[in-house]
Amino acid sequence: MQANTFYGPRMSYDANPGADRRRLELALQAANLGEFEWNAASNTLVISERMSAITGIPAGQLVGQVENLIKIYADPESFDAFITYRDTVLGSRPSFDFTMRLKRRLEGQDIWLRLVGLIERNDDGTSNSITGIVENISGARLEEARRVQLMAELDHRVKNVLATVQALAQQTARRTTSLAVFMSNFGGRLKAMASANELLTAARWRGAAIDHIAAAELGALAPGQTSWDGPDIFLTPRAANALSLALHELTANAVKFGALSQEGGQVCLRWAALPTGGFDLTWTESDGPTVAEPLRHGFGAVLLGQVTGRELNGECHIEYRPAGVVVRLRAGPQAMAERPDDLRRVPAARITETIAASSTPPNLKGARVLIVEDAVLLALELQTGLSEAGATVVGPAYELEEALELVSQPIDVAVLDANLNGRSVTPVAEALAGRGIPFIFATGYGDAGDAPGGFDAPVIRKPYDVRQVAAAVADLLAQDRAANPTPIAV
Repeated sequence: MQANTFYGPRMSYDANPGADRRRLELALQAANLGEFEWNAASNTLVISERMSAITGIPAGQLVGQVENLIKIYADPESFDAFITYRDTVLGSRPSFDFTMRLKRRLEGQDIWLRLVGLIERNDDGTSNSITGIVENISGARLEEARRVQLMAELDHRVKNVLATVQALAQQTARRTTSLAVFMSNFGGRLKAMASANELLTAARWRGAAIDHIAAAELGALAPGQTSWDGPDIFLTPRAANALSLALHELTANAVKFGALSQEGGQVCLRWAALPTGGFDLTWTESDGPTVAEPLRHGFGAVLLGQVTGRELNGECHIEYRPAGVVVRLRAGPQAMAERPDDLRRVPAARITETIAASSTPPNLKGARVLIVEDAVLLALELQTGLSEAGATVVGPAYELEEALELVSQPIDVAVLDANLNGRSVTPVAEALAGRGIPFIFATGYGDAGDAPGGFDAPVIRKPYDVRQVAAAVADLLAQDRAANPTPIAV
């Protein structure tokens, strides 16, 4: 018979029972499984050395009192469930698969076992013997328990974030007199929360360093007007969120009314560790307009005076000096955390947002803008905002296939969510690039740097103001018209 040319010559196996047994031994050893056999007629249980090593039950042959032995080692709840399951399978089923909790008496620890086997029966249908294997699945059970714990923790954090957002919205609304001011203030505070969240996510929610928080809040401003310096101090997630929001409020106030509202103004942020634990942080403004204490304090002052210090287990004081605002914050040791060993120290870089919001509403009259966004509410908000700016919206497309179908339509520019329900938007970007149509990426991923997929395209990071997107669209259209002064027929 000609050998199969794909698989090669047929391998012949030694029919010797000793060779078969050796192969079985090697397979069980490789899989880290232990075997056992139970004879129903004599109530004899044979436990292999491998099963003994896994379970802690002595190896060998045990005659009678099998139930008593299992009861000694098994968790009581598992034992009761095992007896019920055993009686069921012995009566009617050809095989069994059962998971139970067992105590290794010598080590004093519990393990989880999976027992799988076949039941041989007599001619009258009664069970004769059970041959099976055991597997230590403690690692898988522990991993599952961790997943459940993480999901519960995630659920808790999400609810906390939603509650915080709701409180921010209510507090902001109480202290603003117009919708435009509310949207600007509230949007900025959400951005601060998002910045802190990015840092915490990068560290798997174990904390964040002060210099990274400072870079996230001050880094997008003029490099010559802001500076920050201090030792490497790692904060707990709660403290990181609180400090991020506080620095945002100080930055927003400095841009509107303080040192950063005019050229030459300076903001200096310094912090130092305290010998008794905790740290001191000082925010100093200089070379700006003359400062006087406001007659009415906004939410930012309330946040700093009543919330920030408490969240950092310390205190916060604001001084309205004529030369500039000075804020002193003292945090307790509870606000600090040990930097995880697997999270190496990386100096914070000055972060710049690819696209900044424009104070002047852009004119997008006649522009055909494709929106690709899987979040329906966000897509609708984009559609409304771009339409109000005069654009004709193509879409929105919520799925990759929808977007690919719309790419062939007349389009001047596109706004692309980088991830569509777990799928990359790269095919859409490639199709647009092939037609010479400019596009913007809108992404919720926190990794700063180049555009997704290596495309030469602007990036706007969520959460964003729709005005940001409109300004970016207008800028791209202006660049495209400058590069292609003669209209191209589509």
